[in-house]
Amino acid sequence: MNFAMIGLGRMGGNMVRRLARAGFRLAVHDRSAEARGALARECDVLDCDSVGSLVAGTSPPRVVWLMLPAGAASQEVIDQLLGLLQAGDVIVDGANALYKDSMARAEQAGERGIGYVDAGVSGGVWGLESGYGLMVGGGGEHVRRVEPYLRALAPAPERGWIHCGPVGSGHYAKMIHNGIEYGMMQAYAEGLALLDAKSEFALDVAAIAESWRHGSVIRSWLLDLTAGFLAEDAALEDIAPVVADSGEGRWTAVESIALGVPAPVIGLSLMQRFASQGRGDYANRLLARMRQAFGGHAVTAAGDRSKDPG
Repeated sequence: MNFAMIGLGRMGGNMVRRLARAGFRLAVHDRSAEARGALARECDVLDCDSVGSLVAGTSPPRVVWLMLPAGAASQEVIDQLLGLLQAGDVIVDGANALYKDSMARAEQAGERGIGYVDAGVSGGVWGLESGYGLMVGGGGEHVRRVEPYLRALAPAPERGWIHCGPVGSGHYAKMIHNGIEYGMMQAYAEGLALLDAKSEFALDVAAIAESWRHGSVIRSWLLDLTAGFLAEDAALEDIAPVVADSGEGRWTAVESIALGVPAPVIGLSLMQRFASQGRGDYANRLLARMRQAFGGHAVTAAGDRSKDPG
């Protein structure tokens, strides 16, 4: 056994399941004993209670794939692995990491003769059945070592995964992928909101979204998902209008500035997420007071949004 997975959350756990279904033998580790135990009972995997026992339970040359949160959590485990792995082993970082961090970690690993592959992973909770979109960066010899697992995880052995280029390129491609995702989501949300707002037509927003799935230029898997949940609950009254943002959207916006390449849709979709989190509230209060100061316009008291001050 020379393959291991660290991080058994929604993505990592299902990736283990897909690999096990394909006949691979794996060692697994997660801080949660419950997550490890449940997976060990379901699949034929070696349950390891520490990073050290995981390395000891596998044979070189190893491939150790990490599906951990980007940042400190990933760095902590990578530091442990660099002190335990042997020359010729390969680390695969499947987090949504900043590509510059991946390049630095690869250099650190290379000093010990350890390979490093950065893997952008897309597919979410649907990846177990449908396969994962995989964008990897790294040296050719290291990616070739990982290729059998990529072929099993992807939607099909010959499609859905790509060796993008050198270390960092996989996470760079995934960063841009997620920036595009921001823009697509925002466009769908704005268009459907305009349909919902046209009260005099009494439009069935769920039915229109469903119709767009068939033959329309804007059909997509994202639209499939949206039409599905709208069919169950088109009003969405129990959902707070707060949209989280993750690092990839911010990094994509910063990269567009650094390269001087205009990306207004992605940038504005990120700004809209900030606004949904209340980060524009102070500026809006200032605007209200400015209008009052120069024109005597009324302002709305905090907590009262029932009146339009005009």
